[in-house]
Amino acid sequence: MARVLVLTNTRSGLQNKFGVVRRAFKKYWEQSHGAELFYQFSDSKEDGERKARRAVEAGFNAIIVAGGDGTVSTIGRCLVGTPVSLGVIPCGSGNGFARHFEIPLAADKAVAALAQARPLAIDVGLVNHTPFFVTCSMAWDAAIVRSFERYPIRGIVPYILAGVQEFFDYTPQNMVVTMDDRAAIRFEHPIVFTVANLSQFGGGARIAPNADPRDGELELVVGLKQDAARLMANLANLFNGQIDQIRALRSYAFRKLTVLRETAAAIQIDGELAEAPREIVVQVAPRSLQVLAPG
Repeated sequence: MARVLVLTNTRSGLQNKFGVVRRAFKKYWEQSHGAELFYQFSDSKEDGERKARRAVEAGFNAIIVAGGDGTVSTIGRCLVGTPVSLGVIPCGSGNGFARHFEIPLAADKAVAALAQARPLAIDVGLVNHTPFFVTCSMAWDAAIVRSFERYPIRGIVPYILAGVQEFFDYTPQNMVVTMDDRAAIRFEHPIVFTVANLSQFGGGARIAPNADPRDGELELVVGLKQDAARLMANLANLFNGQIDQIRALRSYAFRKLTVLRETAAAIQIDGELAEAPREIVVQVAPRSLQVLAPG
């Protein structure tokens, strides 16, 4: 009998319709599969980490997280390198993780889909040893998060507004990049500098439509300030899956990447801002996280 912890972020808003979700779990997990379910709420990052680690130590088979990409990342880091599977009920503003794996955005439908899911071992990105699962950004694409966090509401509209605001405020810096055994590349004033493990930024925006989290590589997507006008004119391609047709963007597959910047600055890790030094090392940990992936 599978032992499953359902861990809900109290800020996700799911507790308002928790009765519906619990009935779905009873129907699709308990009655159909005989799973033994345990329900807990987390009211902080630290609280969620403690509960996730206890579940791993107690021999749970899976932890299903109800929350956004930040919560998914927090709990998922506790499961890297363990046999415990991560399931996701998307309750965030972007839900890049769930969208990549085609997990339904309606909570009860997500519960039903996860009940039929199979464990899938996926790659994990490490940025200065911190795991990430969706994306890590280091330029304007990271600065957007700073403005987005100031908005009292979530969703695509405030995200676009934050992007426009940071587009005019952001001052790019040069970056020298070494990937695997290739010669170093100097990027002059990049405004897009995203490392992707999955295809999505979130909200339907696909920064790396062909990203495969099981190929043992990560994908770097770069756009320079000199091409800003062309990038903005082709912004719709970010949402229709044709971003690879924007000639102003360059993509590189790699296993290990070292970035040397002019100054230390905050970076974006799975939708959250984190301080980082001038030198940043990003590498892949192949197939080190078990994920419940429908389909």
